[in-house]
Amino acid sequence: MAEEKQRYRTLKGPARLYQKIIGLLIPIIGIIFIINIPLYFGLSLFNQQFLGLFLGLLMALMFIIMPPFTNSSRNTLPWYDLAFSLLSLFSGVYIFICYPNLISTIGLITPFRVVMGIIVIFLVIEGTRRASGWTLVSVILFFIAYFKFGHLFPGVLEIQNISWPRMITQLFLGADSIYGVALRTAAIIVFGFILFAQVMFGTGGAKFLFGLAESAMGRYRGGPAKAGILASAFFGMLSGSAVANVAATGTLTIPMMKDVGYKPYFAAAVSAVASTGGVITPPIMGAAAFIISEFLGVPYADVLYIAIVPAALFYISLFMQVDLRASKNGLKGMPPEQVPSLIKVLKGGWFFLIPIVVLIYVIFILYLRPETAALYSLASLLIVSLLKKDLRVKLKDFAGFLENTSRSMLEVAIICGAAGLVIGVITYSGLGLTLSRVLTEMAGNSLLLLTIMTAIASVILGMGMPATAAYLLLALLVAPALIEIGVNPLLAHLFIFYFGCFSFITPPVCLATYAAASIAGSNLMNTAVQGIKLAIPAFVVPFIFIFNPPVALDGTTIEIVRELFFAVIAVFAMSIALEGFLRKEKSMVGRFLFGIISLCLFLPLPPTISFVAVVVFVILVIAEYLPAGKHLIINKKISGAKE
Repeated sequence: MAEEKQRYRTLKGPARLYQKIIGLLIPIIGIIFIINIPLYFGLSLFNQQFLGLFLGLLMALMFIIMPPFTNSSRNTLPWYDLAFSLLSLFSGVYIFICYPNLISTIGLITPFRVVMGIIVIFLVIEGTRRASGWTLVSVILFFIAYFKFGHLFPGVLEIQNISWPRMITQLFLGADSIYGVALRTAAIIVFGFILFAQVMFGTGGAKFLFGLAESAMGRYRGGPAKAGILASAFFGMLSGSAVANVAATGTLTIPMMKDVGYKPYFAAAVSAVASTGGVITPPIMGAAAFIISEFLGVPYADVLYIAIVPAALFYISLFMQVDLRASKNGLKGMPPEQVPSLIKVLKGGWFFLIPIVVLIYVIFILYLRPETAALYSLASLLIVSLLKKDLRVKLKDFAGFLENTSRSMLEVAIICGAAGLVIGVITYSGLGLTLSRVLTEMAGNSLLLLTIMTAIASVILGMGMPATAAYLLLALLVAPALIEIGVNPLLAHLFIFYFGCFSFITPPVCLATYAAASIAGSNLMNTAVQGIKLAIPAFVVPFIFIFNPPVALDGTTIEIVRELFFAVIAVFAMSIALEGFLRKEKSMVGRFLFGIISLCLFLPLPPTISFVAVVVFVILVIAEYLPAGKHLIINKKISGAKE
């Protein structure tokens, strides 16, 4: 909360009343649109009418509560921010009322439309600068400049010349630009889940999930770290934000990890990596998972289905390394008196599991749209909360949840609107198809080379941009090349999404690591290096499901079972190689052997080689746990047999 107070203004008087009204209107309008209430009155609205109003309200709120610079006052509202807020509000009302006429005459260029376009584009770019910094703004400005001056580029990058008024009108009103699929996903689907998560955590759900993690893992060696991983997975499933995950769980788990003996930098790295894993863990997975569904026109359940195993492998590798570090350092679990009873935890909060079960049932069994599923889960949560007097949601509390939802929506919605500008340029200029063809030619139709190039591009872009924005850009520029070379479209988009998310722990702009290091009081670079080390298996997992689709549950039953078995052993072997410990310290030769085993299982080699690697792994592990005398006996028998 301290960070949030530093970031946002604290207003009083009429400014606070204005902020409160806007903050309440945003989620109310969001719910109205998801339920499609106007249709019950015989009114049919364009998506863009709602999106224009929704974005206008969000930008109006942003300029009220988010100062332009870090050293700006947090207690006063400058006249220019009030002007920006009112202009944002006017633009939203303008699109809501006038869009039917605008779309029917979109080819008509008028001075008023151009002026409105300039205002809205400026407000979106300035809002993006405040929300995520200059990197994404620079990318947007580069693409807009390319759209205008691309006719001067040589060769395949040359595009048709376009006038300033037509370009501005196209980016402002085009269906594939600001008010396109990216903003629609944020304003409808992501909004629904953020509202659900706000109510869930506001009624005690976070405390219940953390207690569940502590009771399940606290008693084992390195228990707080394992509980922290589990808590981060639980929290991340619902929040979809790595940094928010660190802030929510790390403040509790990092001090506990330090207390049982983990070094501060290691504790912070575990929190950062585990929190990043929450973003790729079903059922919510941040905004990008919803956008994948919208982009490809596939059920959201299909996206979650293929993401289950990769997310599980991510956490298995992290659990394994944390356990090995605890064993190497002789760390114990939490004192028994501090470990909460699982029965008591479930007794005190079992009802929080009901909305999660409802969410999974509605998505996977009823195949309803994700935004509808979020509202069903929210409704079940509100009903269940009536069972306990101290958890009943009062009107005042619900108003607070609505305001918090609006605030949580600011960054993702503004960034999706800004990403819409880039999408518009790529779509209208044809750059996406051109770059896809160039990448395919550069890779020489080599899937391995193309995936490596894609992974590097994803990480580099992700370093300076939020994961959602990085994914959107790469989905248009790079994913078509992967699909063209034969990769399953869902797996291609998931591959890009994963590497975009890893930007949270990839230096130099590793926001989750920053947050965790500040909580732990650890050196940033030490924390970042340890985080990368913990996440190395996770960096390999996307390559596994690209080259071995059965790992993402895409194949026959036999293929799926076989490849999952190989993948789990591979993760274990790599964790041992990275940590350099199993039952005792491993020599460089031992680490090298386990590393080779993991590579043999990761790479798309013939099953025979993989089975040999598994046999060698089993022999090495058994030998590790045999008493020293047994080794001598085995060696004598082997040497006797040779004689």
